[in-house]
Amino acid sequence: MMQRIVIEVQMRSRKRRAKAMKIAAVADGVNSVAFNEENRDQIVVIGHGVDPVGLALSLRKKVGHATLLNVEELVEQAEDE
Repeated sequence: MMQRIVIEVQMRSRKRRAKAMKIAAVADGVNSVAFNEENRDQIVVIGHGVDPVGLALSLRKKVGHATLLNVEELVEQAEDE
């Protein structure tokens, strides 16, 4: 089950942004990590079997205040042959 997770983290400097990206990237099952285009304080994580609560707690512990905003299942599209 592919998931799209959006977490808002208070990041006041480039150093904290880099640290938050690094923490999210090494989590189990993560395929991609990016900042939300509209709000640079939101991290968008896409992966298979990622623990959203555990990721939010890890970010909260190591970077700063983090809020889990959205978790949604991505529907995989079958390729037409």
